[in-house]
Amino acid sequence: MVDIKKYIRTLPNYPKEGVMFRDITTLWQDAAGLRTAIDQLVWPYAGVRIDKVAGIEARGFVLGGAIAHQLSVGFVPVRKKGKLPADTIGEEYELEYGTDTVEIHTDAIKQGENILIVDDLIATGGTAEAAIKLIRRSGGTVIGAAFVIDLPDIGGRKRIEQMGVNVRTLCEYEGD
Repeated sequence: MVDIKKYIRTLPNYPKEGVMFRDITTLWQDAAGLRTAIDQLVWPYAGVRIDKVAGIEARGFVLGGAIAHQLSVGFVPVRKKGKLPADTIGEEYELEYGTDTVEIHTDAIKQGENILIVDDLIATGGTAEAAIKLIRRSGGTVIGAAFVIDLPDIGGRKRIEQMGVNVRTLCEYEGD
């Protein structure tokens, strides 16, 4: 197993003082790193029926598109409110100061479809929780949530697992 952390750049004090930002664009820039990450996110689902991958805006689009391609399934963008062109359903979630909303198209998921959620990082789990609720409201079944990075001290993984969703991550950073 390749150490994914060696491909991830850490930027101290970005976007604000005290934050250690984990930048995965350096992972994407390296062909072997990107391939390794996609392969490691896909392999647990070999042989599992997945109908679509739902990628959370915006870094989840890059990973989710590659994973959907690898699994030969469709892709559903989970976008911020007002960004999708057709009829949508939305789910509000809590931010540090206030709330935000993510949306999917009303016709994106059919009743009974199995959906894998993908994003770059799980911190509080708020966006992933909103995506799970959207998928379930659409009639889909969330069969897992896959992330490159887990920040376990923030508690998002536990939050998602308490919703009955299996979480797959490739690395974690304590204390962030």
